[in-house]
Amino acid sequence: MKRGKKAEEAAAEGENDTASAPSKKAKAAKEPEAPILYDDPPDKMTSKDGRNANMKITSWNVDGLRAWVKKKGLDWVREEDPDILCLQETKCAEKALPAEITSMPEYPHKYWAASGDKEGYSGVAMLCKTEPIKVTYGIGKEEHDKEGRVITAEFPSFYLVTAYVPNASRGLVRLDYRKTWDVDFRAYLSELDMQKPLVLCGDLNVAHQEIDLKNPKGNKKNAGFTPEEREGFSQLLAAGFVDSFRELYPKQTNAYTFWTYMMNARSKNVGWRLDYFVLSSSLLPGLCDSKIRNKAMGSDHCPITLHIAVRLALRKLLSHSLQAYGRTPVW
Repeated sequence: MKRGKKAEEAAAEGENDTASAPSKKAKAAKEPEAPILYDDPPDKMTSKDGRNANMKITSWNVDGLRAWVKKKGLDWVREEDPDILCLQETKCAEKALPAEITSMPEYPHKYWAASGDKEGYSGVAMLCKTEPIKVTYGIGKEEHDKEGRVITAEFPSFYLVTAYVPNASRGLVRLDYRKTWDVDFRAYLSELDMQKPLVLCGDLNVAHQEIDLKNPKGNKKNAGFTPEEREGFSQLLAAGFVDSFRELYPKQTNAYTFWTYMMNARSKNVGWRLDYFVLSSSLLPGLCDSKIRNKAMGSDHCPITLHIAVRLALRKLLSHSLQAYGRTPVW
């Protein structure tokens, strides 16, 4: 998420310069309060209905893929070892992708989308260990798709959509466009959901509730926390989708995924939760955990990870059944 300087400063709560002429009765300087940090708890690997997690998806706004690779972002990815890695704000045309990522043997199936109008702007990627049935780009509307913001992969029992949602921008100059995007994107997701359930992940560029950012009062007129953007997300949830983190941690405070580079915001944990795993409600029984990996460095966002139990493909189920009776399946 990118903001103008005023918005960045507003996000850093209580950081005004308090230097002034000394008072007549000088008081001892008050010790600054220690920041309240979010401690990502141990991963839960079992769903409410008792199934073990069999799919791990990681999403990360890397704020420039080439710089992120130089900052050793791939070392963290290899340690996390997700089945699918989704990246946003790659800012990199396919021809300029670093060899370190294009040659990764861990992910033989790689998909890239970049802005057709502006080089070094927007862009998303999806890296998979298992080949999807089908991969599509965009949401079927040229006004949105030219910015390279969405990749959709179809798997046997679900769709995975990764998105970098447009920012309303400094001065809210793109707020009207963002409102149009929200309507069109919701319609796209609802249409997919009628075919099979979906997982949406990425930088959705909205802090939904006051609990989702450090300084709600100072940001109500800033991109990412306007009533219009928040209402757009509320309408998405009302359409049959679930914010996986809030489903599991409804009252968790100080859990953020973005911090401006200014004013030591990250060390003070003055942040926003802008990155999400949103699920079709029918996938909720298989939800195991939704993680915020806030100790991972390399961007102004941190990665998030989803653990979920998804139903096996019908063919795989039949194969297992046949093998249990000593028969070899022939397809």
